[in-house]
Amino acid sequence: MTRLPVIVGFGGYNAAGRSSFHHAYRRTVLDSLEQEKQTSTLVSLASIMGLVSLQGEFYIDKEDNALTAEQVAEKYREYIVENTLIRRIHEGLFDVDHVPGHRALELKELPKTSFNLRRRELPNPVPEAWLVETIDDRNVRVTIEGDIEIKMNSVRELEYKAAGILPTGFEPAEQYNSRFHPRGLQMTILGASDAINSMGIPWQTILDTVDPDEIATFACSGLGQTDEYGIGGYIQARLRSDRATSKQMALGLNSMPADFVNAYVCGNVGTTGSMAGACASFLYNLRLGVDDIIAGRHRVVICGSSEAPVNQEVLEGFGAMSALASDERLAKLDGVEHADHRRASRPFAENCGFVMGESTQYFILMDDELAMQLGAEIYGAVTDVFVNADGFKKSISSPGAGNYITLAKSVAAARAVLGDEAVRERSLVQAHGSSTPQNRITESIIFDKVANAFGISNWPVTAVKAFVGHPLGPASGDQLANTLGVFCDGILPGIKTADHAADDVVDDRLDIIFADKKAEIDVVFLNSKGFGGNNSTATVLSPKVVESMLEKRYNAEEISAWKAAREQTRLVARDYDEAAKGGDLRVIYNFGTGIIDEDAMTLSQDKLSFAEFQTSVNLDLPNPYEDMV
Repeated sequence: MTRLPVIVGFGGYNAAGRSSFHHAYRRTVLDSLEQEKQTSTLVSLASIMGLVSLQGEFYIDKEDNALTAEQVAEKYREYIVENTLIRRIHEGLFDVDHVPGHRALELKELPKTSFNLRRRELPNPVPEAWLVETIDDRNVRVTIEGDIEIKMNSVRELEYKAAGILPTGFEPAEQYNSRFHPRGLQMTILGASDAINSMGIPWQTILDTVDPDEIATFACSGLGQTDEYGIGGYIQARLRSDRATSKQMALGLNSMPADFVNAYVCGNVGTTGSMAGACASFLYNLRLGVDDIIAGRHRVVICGSSEAPVNQEVLEGFGAMSALASDERLAKLDGVEHADHRRASRPFAENCGFVMGESTQYFILMDDELAMQLGAEIYGAVTDVFVNADGFKKSISSPGAGNYITLAKSVAAARAVLGDEAVRERSLVQAHGSSTPQNRITESIIFDKVANAFGISNWPVTAVKAFVGHPLGPASGDQLANTLGVFCDGILPGIKTADHAADDVVDDRLDIIFADKKAEIDVVFLNSKGFGGNNSTATVLSPKVVESMLEKRYNAEEISAWKAAREQTRLVARDYDEAAKGGDLRVIYNFGTGIIDEDAMTLSQDKLSFAEFQTSVNLDLPNPYEDMV
């Protein structure tokens, strides 16, 4: 019996807000929601943006007004809408109009000039034009005459001013004792906490149910932590006349979004790993989790990614490749003087480059048997994640043939499980949709050819990067969180930053959605095309389909018991959601607590036991090569 990897919890944060309970998804379809859901989404955003906090039965704003949820939504709607999704980078992150740097200057024929320095401040080697005289043991006098080269602090305007940044006012570092963590790891703590809290099942219950090594964490970032507290800090240190810290190297690694979850959120001693694949990194890690659950190696897997690449250096790096949408090109595209930052990302429309974003997304997977046993909420299932390379390439950053394989196999896998009708009539593509001219052509051709091969005539296609930008590693985590919202509310988010496809897009068999659309969806294909030929596509089934599958595997009594237990799970989960909407995110950060006492460990040839876990690691392993020995 093949185990089914089901999603029992999910959470995170991006430019649309908090992912759990579909709040971030609902920001992308806000105007298409019924009033109650609009209010709930706006209140959720208002709380994390620091506009209100829940006190008793009312929300209190900064002016000490006591407001109902409806009043919060009405009062702050315009501000929330303007300060979420893709927009101009604000000074709270960094000043795009005055980015720092140095300008090299060559000063010619200087008159004789003298100044005093501390001896330890002398450059090494001392320039030839410097005459150094000793004043005392600590100080020297320097005389300069003639030509010298110097570097001066300078600022300039950044060409790329739009990004999918976290909602204005939401600062991850303020949510827990962040101890100089890089921003991407601050977001890791918050995203993983949101996912675990969303389950409605205490983490300790899971630890008491499965063996310690039956849990795994797979997560990474694409670039690593690139700000001053990570890679950026120690690479820049000497050039800024500073020193690297003891934390920057370790915390800069791209495996840290898994390591932080193990060490500070869930205390996992099972398998851990980080599989990087550029923009497809989330799907690579999801594949590890799905394959391990199907194979029976693990019963619970935390899969995710977290990345905060919206900084000067990363933007300039991608800008050098002409990959980003610059203000100049955006304005020229629209024939206007000033760029419209809100519409900077336009997948499949007339566009000029992608828009950077930041995001943290985590998902809790279980095998179906354990989910039934614990009364878990099931948000969907991931049956397959396919990964293929492009083969020989001329340009390492250009798209290639591998995505044909991943998408075709993903559709074929869905057809094998659900049949032709579901794939042809009730499937959706969450496109990579990076908003570059090259992507809009190549990805649409792939979709159109696969649609033709499988007899699909009007395939719905959307692209979440239109709303939240491209956060690199977590990009498909944004797709998956958005997909779970589609399953729940039945609204396909239109690419509302444009109103029609570009002329060079091949869409004979595609329905590229530019306005929100109601539809019943059974299966969604998450598609990712990463630099270097890192292609991946995942097959995701709706909770309605999963429940139908469970009813064929389990008897009526078992289904009834699961649903009864699920009611308590929903109550606990709903309690967390209400607390989070009031400003209490219940961040899990276990620093210096729960550390395993290795002296209390017991070890025999059959099992290994820790005092901190009720269950043991089984060492009575079968011989899988019995026929060979």
